[in-house]
Amino acid sequence: MTLFLHNRLAPARYKTRRDKLLASLKKQSIDALLVFAPVNVRYLTGFTGDSSVLIIGKDICVLVTDGRFTAQLEEECPELDLDVRKVTETQPERIAKVLNKAKPMVVGYESDRVTVDACQSIISLAETLNFVAHKGEVEELRKIKDEDEIKEIRKAIHIGEKAFQLVRLGLNKEQNELDVRNELEQAMRRFGGEGPGFETIIGSGPNAALPHARPGTRVIGDDNHLLFDWGVATSQGYRGDITRVLITGKINSKLQTIYNVVKEAEQLAISRIKPGVSCQEIDALARNYIAEKGFGPKFNHGLGHSFGLEIHEGVRFSPNSTQVLQAGMVVTVEPGIYLPGFGGVRIEDDVLVTKDGHEVLSTLPRELEEMFVAW
Repeated sequence: MTLFLHNRLAPARYKTRRDKLLASLKKQSIDALLVFAPVNVRYLTGFTGDSSVLIIGKDICVLVTDGRFTAQLEEECPELDLDVRKVTETQPERIAKVLNKAKPMVVGYESDRVTVDACQSIISLAETLNFVAHKGEVEELRKIKDEDEIKEIRKAIHIGEKAFQLVRLGLNKEQNELDVRNELEQAMRRFGGEGPGFETIIGSGPNAALPHARPGTRVIGDDNHLLFDWGVATSQGYRGDITRVLITGKINSKLQTIYNVVKEAEQLAISRIKPGVSCQEIDALARNYIAEKGFGPKFNHGLGHSFGLEIHEGVRFSPNSTQVLQAGMVVTVEPGIYLPGFGGVRIEDDVLVTKDGHEVLSTLPRELEEMFVAW
């Protein structure tokens, strides 16, 4: 009986990724890389478990694991060489044994994905090897999404939008933020998602002024607006990330003003997304517009980020970003205005950078007149 293969792309896709990594390592004269991060192991192999380290280099490609994952690996990664450590061995001990047998001269390791103790243990047990800290190598590859990844991200967004629409139809004044969160996450699974791709944010009224508001017992019918920030994870681990604000009461001029400023700032930034444009420039377009309207200090975070297997990946829209957009990147654009004690508005969409411009992947309405809830 197949238990795990639904979580995996075609084996050739993973080999292509590993080949790209090997080519990069060769240019840097690194003979082997220790891949510790489970998300990076998954990206390179399709393995969905944890506690396993991929050793990949010009003369070696082996996954060091333990007996808990043997059956899973045989189904998910039948083409991979495995090295299963004994119950009496520690992971560093087994990794060192594999390295001592293969004898790569220069070994890189994901220094930001491993503890100091584990790294020092491996180094102390390995024989005549030169270890170098080498973070961000796999993350650099993950910035550009392939066709399979984009398909999965589209799926995650579609499921998330269906879940939101269902929950919106059933909103009632007696619900609190936790009720809304729970129904939204139930709907994600109902429509085929594995669950939320990150901690769902629901903020009613003044709580919407908290960019990472945690849902609580505040009753949504007591306020005039309700902020949703949510995303679905698919069975293959890819995510979406959308924010909308619903009008749940009588709108006032302040809320109308900040809503329209945020919407216009978002659309201005999205309109300029294309390959070759700096992330700093995109951030500045929205940030300067909000400042011109008198709300500069009230927009207090970066404009957006890339996402995929993780909800925050390596590309950032921020005032100090030095990155440049490339085709295949998938990013959020999410300006916001937050007024403590009153509330806040953030509007967020998911955008694919294409060869000659961009495509907005999220499709939910964002016009103010479409945000009103009819109780």
